[in-house]
Amino acid sequence: MARTWQLQEAKNKFSEVVEEALKNGPQLITKRGVETAIVLSYAEYRKLQLAQQPLSAFFRESPLVDSELDLTRDTSAERGTLEL
Repeated sequence: MARTWQLQEAKNKFSEVVEEALKNGPQLITKRGVETAIVLSYAEYRKLQLAQQPLSAFFRESPLVDSELDLTRDTSAERGTLEL
């Protein structure tokens, strides 16, 4: 589980934050109580990058790949203006 650091504390103890990220995984940084950033090791970052697949591969592997979706564009006349 990631340790949570307040931004000011993380700034003051940046070396410690980095060491914790190397030893124990991602470190969560908050600003005014809001989760804002993550410090993670380069090895963890590379794992995330390598796990990504291109969008085209995602669509090729989709369970909907063989479904017969009608993807033709509606060419009928424009709708009238919408009043709010």
